[in-house]
Amino acid sequence: MKIHSACYFKDPAADHQFIEQWILRLEKLNNRNYKRFILSTYLGSTVVLSHNSHKTSLPCLFVFPGFRTSSLFWDLDNGLEVIEDRYRIFLVETNGQPNLSDGNTPDIKTSDYAQWAGEVIDQLTSEKVSVAGASFGGLICLKLATEPEKIQEVFLLNPGCLQPFSLAPKNLYYNLLPIIRPTETNVRRFLDKAVFHAPSHSLSAERMQLIVDYELFALKHHADKAQKPYPMTKAELQRVEVPVHLIVGENDMLFPCPRNIKAAQEGLANLKSVTVIPGTGHGIETSKEAMRAIDSAASKG
Repeated sequence: MKIHSACYFKDPAADHQFIEQWILRLEKLNNRNYKRFILSTYLGSTVVLSHNSHKTSLPCLFVFPGFRTSSLFWDLDNGLEVIEDRYRIFLVETNGQPNLSDGNTPDIKTSDYAQWAGEVIDQLTSEKVSVAGASFGGLICLKLATEPEKIQEVFLLNPGCLQPFSLAPKNLYYNLLPIIRPTETNVRRFLDKAVFHAPSHSLSAERMQLIVDYELFALKHHADKAQKPYPMTKAELQRVEVPVHLIVGENDMLFPCPRNIKAAQEGLANLKSVTVIPGTGHGIETSKEAMRAIDSAASKG
């Protein structure tokens, strides 16, 4: 394993303080305290936040977030309460993303992300675990899923690894807008049009402000040198040996759901279920309906 590139914060002390304050704001809104683990991995320090880690009778679910997000996005609207009686939940802050983990990243097309994720899991449990990933996190999950002795099952939420990023003009416009001109107005346009799908898929004003602040901060203060997700080949998908559950948003603009479903059906021999969440955009991990879909899929085994 070797380092491919290193992302970094422009003012590490001040930028880490922003993230710490952001986490405190979310904890206050959710009336929660996330337990923190700081692990030593080949990518450097990796931070994992947990919910229910003290309930040792429950199996483990490891969550891997999407690109330019935090794993805490999964709990922006207390979404984890839907599955908190089923799992001990470990929220992995992927290295190289704008979070408290170190900025080192491996070559995305190798198995190194799987080896790093395996390191993370092994330091927190010796049990077989389930994994869930949104968008870019789905790629990490599928690379991990070649290890049936470690992984029980996989939940893919609007994965960004089954098809190319959509080049539709509307999608490109709303995604590039905040990158080219990172203002709060443009971030809100991106979130409203590409990430959420109001009124069926949206957040309260307080929680929307949290995600706006995070995205604007990441765009302005984080130097992104990481490789972007890519569509895995059929040969790569055929190496996945564990059960996979696909959960997609009907209105995902970045990776349209019909193509994701088709690619999964053609490439994943162990695809066990497909769930389409109506009226839902790319940011499906913020939806309680998606958490209910995980709960339902897990019940069926």
